[in-house]
Amino acid sequence: MRSSSFVAKADYYPKMRSKDKISYFYDGDVGSVYFGPNHPMKPHRLCMTHHLVLSYDLHKKMEIYRPHKAYPVELAQFHSADYVEFLHRITPDKQHLFMSDMAKYNLGEDCPVFDNLFEFCQIYAGGTIDAARRLNNQLCDIAINWAGGLHHAKKCGASGFCYINDLVLGILELLKYHARVLYIDIDVHHGDGVEEAFFFTDRVMTVSFHKYGDRFFPGTGDVKEIGEREGKYYAINVPLKDGIDDASFARLFKTIISKVVEFYQPGVIVLQCGADSLAGDRLGCFNLSIDGNIFVLIMLQLTGHAECVRFVKKFNLPLLVTGGGGYTKENVARCWTLETGVLLDTDLPNEIPDNEYIKYFGPDCSLRIPNGHIENLNSKSYLTAIKMQVLENLRCIQHAPSVQMQEVPPDFYIPDFDEDENPDERINQHTQDKVIQRDDEYYDGDHDNDHNMNDV
Repeated sequence: MRSSSFVAKADYYPKMRSKDKISYFYDGDVGSVYFGPNHPMKPHRLCMTHHLVLSYDLHKKMEIYRPHKAYPVELAQFHSADYVEFLHRITPDKQHLFMSDMAKYNLGEDCPVFDNLFEFCQIYAGGTIDAARRLNNQLCDIAINWAGGLHHAKKCGASGFCYINDLVLGILELLKYHARVLYIDIDVHHGDGVEEAFFFTDRVMTVSFHKYGDRFFPGTGDVKEIGEREGKYYAINVPLKDGIDDASFARLFKTIISKVVEFYQPGVIVLQCGADSLAGDRLGCFNLSIDGNIFVLIMLQLTGHAECVRFVKKFNLPLLVTGGGGYTKENVARCWTLETGVLLDTDLPNEIPDNEYIKYFGPDCSLRIPNGHIENLNSKSYLTAIKMQVLENLRCIQHAPSVQMQEVPPDFYIPDFDEDENPDERINQHTQDKVIQRDDEYYDGDHDNDHNMNDV
């Protein structure tokens, strides 16, 4: 039975867990949509990720579920009802009839209307909502939805390839059971949509590590943006310059997140793992490897994108993990597969097993990628100044702000999960998901038709 009031995390989440129970959400249909031939967002990367997860046999260590398609009334818990209704009815062949509404809701070049757009939104949002509800009902310790993490969408419109903000919807679910939610974002772009949604409350602390300056999208995320009213000092921004490397990023991340957890004492963490912060991303500008270089690994000082995931997991708090940006598809699949392994405490061999998409990972078929070679414009003095400003702001907040006990509102929809269901039987339907391969999504290095897309 779930409680009708907020419950302190210590009551049912011990500091040390013998083995995490992990729920993983995936629907093969999410990878079948197509933004267009010149658009950098390729949902096909989700199929690649899933098949790589299967090839490493990680599905045998998780409970895998197909998410429900979020109902319009669920999406309207954050988004305006008129915007949700417009997304529901707009189609490519009708968009020319609604040009004023298209402009009103910011649909167009960056956020195009394509076939099955609304169903796509329903699936990825449903996955994050389901993940939050499983955490709320203590059915798992960690929930993964790589299709989610579309952090730019606003209450009344689309933005930055994002239509529905699944993260906000998931956090709203978590707030029914948890007094304080910590949101962490390691996408190369500022998590503006999530920050904006909770800018005036201390119930959610948002922490975003991102590129800032040079008119880089979305143009927000200065260290001086700290929240307002009751939310003052509960929005934390870590603005970075081009070329930050593994060691600098990991050091800054660990220092800031350690202090955030100490001061804020969240009951649950939401971690957005945008993979466009990796070296070599088509729209990114950082030098992060997936899991550190060989020398660093030998020295047992793990760095890289996955080390952020590993570090957050060690807090042993309920954890909701999503995807996000990431526009070099093969590296997105590599990253999220390796991070699935991290969440499962499973080391993965560097040689990628044979799978439906093996040709994407040639010629060496390695799981890990090296650091990039972009000049690091983040001086030691600059990073120190950012760190000191963030820590100074943290000292201004009330330790673990209290929240008045209140009735927990009912879920609109609670998936009917059978705890006696055989996980091996569950996976069978997912291994049968249609493999989607589009000839117009294969890349050939710098000759790819999207390589000039750099505005988002």
